[in-house]
Amino acid sequence: MFDWVSDTNLAALIGLIGGVLLGLSARLGRFCTLGAIEDALYGASRDRLAMWGVAIGVAMIGCFSLVGAGLLPAEETVYLSLSWNPLASIIGGLIFGYGMALSGNCGFGALARLGGGDLRSFVIVLVMGLSAYTAISGPFARLRVWAFPETPIDGDTLPSIAHGVSGLSGLSPALIGIAVGVFLLSALLIWSDIRIARAKLFWGAVAGLAVVIGWGGTAWVATNGFSAIPVESHTYSAPIGDTLIYLMTSSGNELNFGVGSVAGVLLGALLGSVRLGHFRWEACEDPRELKRQILGAVIMGWGAVIAFGCSIGQGLSAFALLYYGAPVTFLAIIAGAALGLRHLISGFSVIE
Repeated sequence: MFDWVSDTNLAALIGLIGGVLLGLSARLGRFCTLGAIEDALYGASRDRLAMWGVAIGVAMIGCFSLVGAGLLPAEETVYLSLSWNPLASIIGGLIFGYGMALSGNCGFGALARLGGGDLRSFVIVLVMGLSAYTAISGPFARLRVWAFPETPIDGDTLPSIAHGVSGLSGLSPALIGIAVGVFLLSALLIWSDIRIARAKLFWGAVAGLAVVIGWGGTAWVATNGFSAIPVESHTYSAPIGDTLIYLMTSSGNELNFGVGSVAGVLLGALLGSVRLGHFRWEACEDPRELKRQILGAVIMGWGAVIAFGCSIGQGLSAFALLYYGAPVTFLAIIAGAALGLRHLISGFSVIE
C-alpha cells in the first residue's frame, strides 16, 4: 500500500494497537472471561460480567456504524462468510470452556498474565498454540473437517441476527445492530448493581473499541491495499500458533493481524503491570497444577478451532457482528467453564 509498509505489516500494526488496548484492559481493568464467570458463580459479583456486556455493546455499535457507513463489508468478514454450524458452536464452546477452567485462563488471559511475568501462562500459551494447529492443519484436521464442516454461505442472507431481522422487517442491518447495542448498554447502565463500577465499565468499553479497530482497520486495508488481507478482528487461538510459527520462520514468512494482536496483548499487559507495580516473575511449584494447566490448554486449543473462535473471538469479535453462533458459543463456554470449576472445587481424581 505504501512504500514504507506492506499491507500485511499494516494489518499487524492495527492488530498491535487493538491488542495493546485489550492487554491494558486485562491488567488495569481486570477484564477476564474466567474471572467474570468465577465472580458471578462464587463471588456474588457481576461487575466483570457487566464489563463483557459493555464491551459487546460498544463493539456492536461501532461495527454496525462502520457497516452503515460502508466502511465494513459484513459479507467479507471471516465469521459471516461461512454458514453457521450449531453443533460446532455448542461442542466447541463446551470443550473450550472446560479447558479454560482447567488451565485457569483462556488464551487471551494467559497472554495477559504472561505480560505480568507469570511463567505458568507461558506454558499455557505454547501448548494452546500447538494444540490449535493440530486441529487446523495437523493430525486432527481431517477429523475436524469431517465432523464439523465449514461451508460458504448459501444465499444472500448472512448468518447474522441483524441481517436475518432485516430480511423480515425491511430495516437496515446497521440500524438493527446499533439498536441492539444501544439497548444492551442502556440495560446495563440502568442495572443498579453495577453503576458503582465505573472504572470497570470504562475498561469494558476500551475492549469493545479494540474489536472495532480490528474490524474497521483490516477492512480498510483489504479495500485499499493490493494484498488479499482477511477482514478480521481479535481472537486468541490460531493467532497464538501463527505467532509461534512466525518466530521460527520470520525470514520466509510475513506478519499478519493475529501476530500483531498477540504481541499487542503482551505489550499492553506489560505496561499495565508496570503501571500498577504488579509485575513479578512467577513459576509453578505444584506438578499437579501444571498438569491440569497443560491438559486445559490442549483442550482449549481444540475447542477454539471447532467453535471457530475463543472467548474473545466468539464472545466479542463475532458477537459484535451479531453472528448467529456467537451467543450460542459464548453460553456454551460459560457452561463448560462452570462444569470445569465445579470439578476443580469438588475434586476430579482423573487429573489429580
